[in-house]
Amino acid sequence: MIVALVLLSAFLHAAWNALLRVEPDKDRGLIGAIAIASLFSSVIAAARFANGEVMFAGRDAVLWTLVAGVAEAIYFMTLAKALELGRLGAVYTVSRGGAVLVVWPVSIALYGEVASLEAIGGSVLVTLGLALSGIGGTQGGTQRHKVGIAWAALCAVSIAGYHLAYKAALNAGGNPSATFAVSLGLSALIGVVRIGAPGRRTLVDVVRSRTVRVCLMGVVCGGSFLILMEALARGGSGYVLTLRNTSVLFAAVLAWTIGEKPRRVEIIGAVAVAAGAILMSL
Repeated sequence: MIVALVLLSAFLHAAWNALLRVEPDKDRGLIGAIAIASLFSSVIAAARFANGEVMFAGRDAVLWTLVAGVAEAIYFMTLAKALELGRLGAVYTVSRGGAVLVVWPVSIALYGEVASLEAIGGSVLVTLGLALSGIGGTQGGTQRHKVGIAWAALCAVSIAGYHLAYKAALNAGGNPSATFAVSLGLSALIGVVRIGAPGRRTLVDVVRSRTVRVCLMGVVCGGSFLILMEALARGGSGYVLTLRNTSVLFAAVLAWTIGEKPRRVEIIGAVAVAAGAILMSL
């Protein structure tokens, strides 16, 4: 059940990243999508609350949810910047694969997850895949794309941050839907404040002119994360994030569908990251 949830979440996650890649105003478009995703997840949380489920069992659950929201805000900002400058395949592989290398050791230290031989071998493959993707992303690419890869590396740290914070919130008694709704709502609020008054006027124009795309991106984004939260509530944080990074293969395929042509070394790197993720999840 966990594997099916994670793989579905992986596909949806790669899909909304592809939608973001073709969005002309990535920062404002993403903030609009986050707002839609927040409303979507709030409806789900409200339905579960009406069904008698407890939203937050204590203060720690709320605190870690807020920490996740701040990390999410940083993630969305760095992701928009990375995809504005770099190609989808390489940016996605570096950001997702890099997060694995941060989350696994922390999960072992904090949550008692096991460092098996498979996990060690998988981490080697992920590292190799990241190196190949980084090479493919900087060799023969434009300076803009090289800077995009650097932003993707920063994005990886924020991914690890919100992932670990989500797991801590769930362990402290946070309801998966409520935790995500509050966290995402906070990240949307931070984004709206960050862009200032001129950015907010542009945001309104973006949402009005591309309502269908922004709403679709928001619903797919929200669905991806809600499914992830359910998987996190059932499995270890390192295991779930690692298996979810099979999404790099989906991203590689979607890159072709939006007109990008990943270099061969980038594709090999994505395959290595996905293979390492599968090995680490065994």
